[in-house]
Amino acid sequence: MKLSVIIPAYNEEKYIATTLHKIKQAIHENHIDPQDWELIVCDNNSVDKTAQISKEFGAIVIHEPINQISRARNTGASIAKGDWLLFIDADTYPNAGLIQEIFAIINDDSYIGCGATVKVAGGTFFNRARMERLNPLLRLLKICGGAFLLCKADAFRAIDGFSLTLYAYEEIDLIKRLKKYGEKVHKKFTVLHKNPIITSGRKGDYTFPSMITLLLSNTVAPFLYLFRKTLPKKVIHLISKKMLGYWYTDSR
Repeated sequence: MKLSVIIPAYNEEKYIATTLHKIKQAIHENHIDPQDWELIVCDNNSVDKTAQISKEFGAIVIHEPINQISRARNTGASIAKGDWLLFIDADTYPNAGLIQEIFAIINDDSYIGCGATVKVAGGTFFNRARMERLNPLLRLLKICGGAFLLCKADAFRAIDGFSLTLYAYEEIDLIKRLKKYGEKVHKKFTVLHKNPIITSGRKGDYTFPSMITLLLSNTVAPFLYLFRKTLPKKVIHLISKKMLGYWYTDSR
């Protein structure tokens, strides 16, 4: 099997159906053999109909009881059969053009993985501008957000997947280790840009409380990332749970 699409999901009944439909549609438009790919949803302790809806769309559903994005992605990857792993957020989906680019990467032996630039659908102008303005930087630095991340399965397992210490910036940490591993095996990481991944604009509604939460989370997260090797894991866990509300709320 060539590709495992892995979607971490926590209370995503409002978005998961659209995401699964769009992914399957994009795959179908590229005439991908059903035997060449699989769809996995990791239900990260949801209390809504996320798991039920996912099963109705033919996804393989696995449960992860501890609420953490890294754990959810790792748990999904633990049952994946594909030679490549594609991590996509539950409110995010590719178009047919991006799927075509993905399989071009898969069939090119010089790559270890890739990310993609972002196009925000809906939400406030502030949130769209805030997220999309980072696209040139993503391409320059060859890094990406966790909403879309493709990597070789053997490389992912060789570097032990996503860090369970981090509750944010876990994708930056993974990409850094993935690139380092790629240097050893002479494979590269890139960021696709012709067909941006489409993600929802549900976060960042520009109200005062949300701006405070955004500012706090985006200040604390890089601090925890930079000091991830020196701070005790219990301290990182405590601070993350208390101060990373932008990513860890029931409304996500």
